[in-house]
Amino acid sequence: MASKKSKRYREAASKIEAGKGYPLAEAVTVLKSLPAPKFDGTVTLSFKLGIDPRKSDQMVRGSVSLPHGTGKTVRVIVFATGDAAKAAQEAGADEVGMDDLIKKVQDGFLDFDAAIATPDAMKEVRKIARVLGPRGLMPNPKTGTVTEDTAKAVNATKAGKIDYKVDKNGCVAAAVGKISFDETKLVENASSLIESLVKAKPASAKGDYIQSVTLASSMQPGLPLEASLYAIN
Repeated sequence: MASKKSKRYREAASKIEAGKGYPLAEAVTVLKSLPAPKFDGTVTLSFKLGIDPRKSDQMVRGSVSLPHGTGKTVRVIVFATGDAAKAAQEAGADEVGMDDLIKKVQDGFLDFDAAIATPDAMKEVRKIARVLGPRGLMPNPKTGTVTEDTAKAVNATKAGKIDYKVDKNGCVAAAVGKISFDETKLVENASSLIESLVKAKPASAKGDYIQSVTLASSMQPGLPLEASLYAIN
């Protein structure tokens, strides 16, 4: 049985024009005008892609540094030893280690938002791939989270670098800030994510690559964006 929408949600939905594709700036303006829950909601862009994620050559994943961050305190762990471990600690990593940190994750520690590793650490980190992978936390060279420059990676991640990856249904969703952000910051963050995803189009993808994009905040109805923002074949 479908759950009944709250009065606040129904009021918000009534302010969204049915069948309209909103320009990004207008969508942000409308989103910020909607009656909101009593907390600082996360603003998310959700994409439906015209790809087949079952094909390895159509896997879409990447990262982008949002110019204004996500508004979230990002907890970062680093798998490294020696100078790389020291550099990560000095850059503000929340946890740094190797065998001890791997054991901690195996025992259930998942209180972090991103994981970084040096290339030589990956042989050991792969032991916990089944834990990190399904949660989107496995270090990967394509997202800059497998690197010798651990300090740079920690700084970028804490400053607002986000990773994205297509799911089994061909969808991508990522946060672009908080509803308390001013409109300009939300527009610029969202534009950065859209541009990054367009550049990540697999060469083998045919037809409409980005089929739809929806902007929404926590516990709010979504606003579909106009196709011209992301039209690419």
